[in-house]
Parts: sequence; C-alpha cells; structure tokens
Amino acid sequence: MASSNIRTTYNDKFVPEYMASRNIKTTMAVPKIAKVSVSMGLGSVKENDKEREELVREFVQIVGQAAVVTKARKSIAGFNIREGMEIGVKATLRGRRMDNFLEKIFNYVLPRTRDFRGLPASGFDGNGNYSFGIDDQMIFLEIDPNKVRRRQGLQVTIVTTANTDEDAKELLLALGLPLQKEED
Repeated sequence: MASSNIRTTYNDKFVPEYMASRNIKTTMAVPKIAKVSVSMGLGSVKENDKEREELVREFVQIVGQAAVVTKARKSIAGFNIREGMEIGVKATLRGRRMDNFLEKIFNYVLPRTRDFRGLPASGFDGNGNYSFGIDDQMIFLEIDPNKVRRRQGLQVTIVTTANTDEDAKELLLALGLPLQKEED
C-alpha cells in the first residue's frame, strides 16, 4: 500500500530540515506524532438505543476503525446520568490509520467547514499536544447527510513527542495543519 502524503512530507522534508536547523545528529530527537485521539459525546441520545447505535456507526465510519463506548463511572443527577450508562465513544489512531485520518482532516474536512479561517492557535496544551473540535459530523465525506438524524460534534487531540508547543506547532504546520494566522 502506498504511504500517505503526511508520512512522505514528514520523512522527506520535515526531518532533514529540523535536524539541520537544530544541529541534531539522530532522528530519534525529532518530534513526531505519536497518536490521534478522537472522541464524541452521545449527548441526549444516551437513552435512545437506535439513535445511539447510529451515532456510533457514523463515528466508526469517520475514524476508520472500531470504537470504544465509554460509560459513566458514577451517577450525576443534574445531568440525568446513571453509573454504567453509555455516554460517549472514542478511538485512538496510530500508524497508517492516523496518517490517513489526519490527511483527510487537513485536506478535505476542515476546508469544507463553513467560514473556515483556520484552527485557533490556542489549542496547544503546553506539552506539545494540540486539541480541536469539529462542530458537525456531516462535513465528513463518509457521512450521507440524508441519513443523519442528529448532528453531533467530535473532539480531536493530536499527541506529539515534542516537549514544547513551539516544536509541536512547527511539526503540525509542516504537515499541513491549517492554523489561523497570528495578528500582530
């Protein structure tokens, strides 16, 4: 199977440039993307089995692998949540699936978002990881808008081996993450 454009860009462009600019001798010191965590809360469909199964099926189509259904650890009366109730789905992507998902997000999904001007730079957590949310699952190509019963957003966290936000930002920009331009 052919390697993804993100993997090729990382190996052929980012790694040599990063090593040369910082005078690094080994490729092990170059930051890379370790994993991508994707999650979706089930919201008010917690009690409706049919709608919940439909959302889980759409989530699996979006991420391209089996998802884990998350359950409430304790009851919260204010949110109508009982212990053991299914409240979300999540998946952790690595390797080829991670590369394909990121390429799909960067090149096809985010540009389809209405009034998209880039992701906010405030999504970095201080440890070299970047998180952002997608408001609507219908912008994914795998989802048929005519079959969607309920619009639901999802959260994406890109975990890198970078120690600082600056290194992670340099890595993600080189791989095509569309960040908003910083205004002076």
